[in-house]
Amino acid sequence: MAAAPAPSAPLRRARQAWNLLHVDSGRALAQAEQAIAAARAAQDGPAEAWARLTRGFHRLYYATVPEAAAELERALRLFRRCGDRAGAVLAEATAARAMWRAGRVNDALARVLPLRDEGVRVLRHDQRGVLLNTIAGCYSAQGDSAQAFAYMYEALRDAGPSRGRGFDTVLHCNIAHELMQIGDCAQALRHVDAGLARCSALNNARLRSVLWINRIACLTELGRAEEGMVDVAAVLALPADASGRGPTAAGFETLALAALHAGRLALGAELVARAQAHGPAELPDDQLELGCAGALLALRRGDPAGAVTRLQALHALAARDDVEGLSLRLRVQYFELLSRALEAAGDTAGALAALRRWQGLREAQSRLASQARYAAANLQTELLSLQHRLDENVATRRRSERARAELAAINEQLSHKVAEVQALQAALRQQATQDPLTGLFNRRHLNDTLPTLFALAQREGQTMALAILDLDHFKQVNDRHGHAAGDRLLAAFGELLAGQTRRSDVACRYGGEEFCLLMPRTDAAGARRKVAALLRRWRSQRFAFDGTAVEGLSFSAGIADTALAPGSPDALLNAADTRLLAAKRAGRGRVEVAAGALSPS
Repeated sequence: MAAAPAPSAPLRRARQAWNLLHVDSGRALAQAEQAIAAARAAQDGPAEAWARLTRGFHRLYYATVPEAAAELERALRLFRRCGDRAGAVLAEATAARAMWRAGRVNDALARVLPLRDEGVRVLRHDQRGVLLNTIAGCYSAQGDSAQAFAYMYEALRDAGPSRGRGFDTVLHCNIAHELMQIGDCAQALRHVDAGLARCSALNNARLRSVLWINRIACLTELGRAEEGMVDVAAVLALPADASGRGPTAAGFETLALAALHAGRLALGAELVARAQAHGPAELPDDQLELGCAGALLALRRGDPAGAVTRLQALHALAARDDVEGLSLRLRVQYFELLSRALEAAGDTAGALAALRRWQGLREAQSRLASQARYAAANLQTELLSLQHRLDENVATRRRSERARAELAAINEQLSHKVAEVQALQAALRQQATQDPLTGLFNRRHLNDTLPTLFALAQREGQTMALAILDLDHFKQVNDRHGHAAGDRLLAAFGELLAGQTRRSDVACRYGGEEFCLLMPRTDAAGARRKVAALLRRWRSQRFAFDGTAVEGLSFSAGIADTALAPGSPDALLNAADTRLLAAKRAGRGRVEVAAGALSPS
């Protein structure tokens, strides 16, 4: 077999430009420009195709989407003309990325998804990562976090630090963004920090700025907006050109929300104005986030009516479940802010309706987090199907040593994919059932476990008790000492519950400052004694926040058992919740059961 001809000098320079895209964006563009000039002079179609692909990808970050799309389509025509299938697949995928960035998400997915199987065969490492990440981005924009996660983790495996040429940093950024969509900002922050650590070895200001903006959003969602002010200043210090963040809005809406949540009113107003100066937002996410920033500014200025007016103008958009490219996270943010604004404006009924919509969207986030673990299994099935097709193609070339080597390489690659999918399944399974702050089970696990334990108690003729515990005056701790102090209390209470319960008991964080405890083979009287002991231990705890001692804490509790509420799991929960309300009305720091009340000292 004749050896392949050596690549031309312009083609080598063009490929070097592509390899530098995320490592050093400025050098990548300079080399691409030089390669285009040399390729046109030498009529070197492959070199010009790779150089234009690099320039088009660069323009997605540092120029406008139409400019990028025009360059990418030109590269695609050149690749087709010279018969370079790997380049053509990569150019097509990047052109689909431009469509997605322009808000045409469904069209982008329809264009890129048919390329997947061929791309897995002909692309390598960071190039394959670009293809899989584009598919993931389309699914993310459609609100399908399960599919988005599966493809992002698969891309991260292909484009790891040793061979990803900086693209793994992009993937950490995108995984963090997707984790924010399902409400897991603590885990998202870990991926942002991993991306920033990798960024220290890269010369890519745009990528660094996007990671900073994601960290700002994470910290704001976690109630730690003040910590993000350093990152806000860093983003604003970057020049708005190809040496910095690019001529874009730079996430001014996100920065404004962080500044306003941190109490920086003047900075928040300036950032809202800078976002508005770019003209009307085109993408639904940008429209909603800018509206929320303007409304929060009005609320901070003591104008709740103005805040409501701004938000109501976007209500038709936020209330729809079928808007292409509108993220669930921003809809959750919108209805939470709308509820606060309506309450401040005196519209209690409207505030309650908005709060109910917020609760429904939060539950949708939880469902997305749960569904994500199934996507890995689906992707595993598809990859195994791909293995079968590859095996059939290779079978015709088994007589040659080269064919056997290729088959071994494919088998090894697919084995790694299966191992990655299995690891992803395990990680997502844990995330779906565990509350990251307290280490206890979450509400989803309670919803899955309660019906089973209830049925078991009925079948065995045993009594099971259920207690709902609500930390008293928790909001005052948050207001006086900050959300970090509140998180410490929640974590400490979770540790207390975990340490004082039996192996057969199930302790869950029910929501906010509420906890739920399932106690098999225990009646209401036994449960009351156990919860009373917990209350005494909690009262004895002492915390120090900013030099101020906080002690004498308490909680209110309501208890029911399957003998008192035998009808259904929901009836058992409702009975305990009713007694909890009675405990709170009676002065808090009490444990109420259907047969009576105990007020431990």
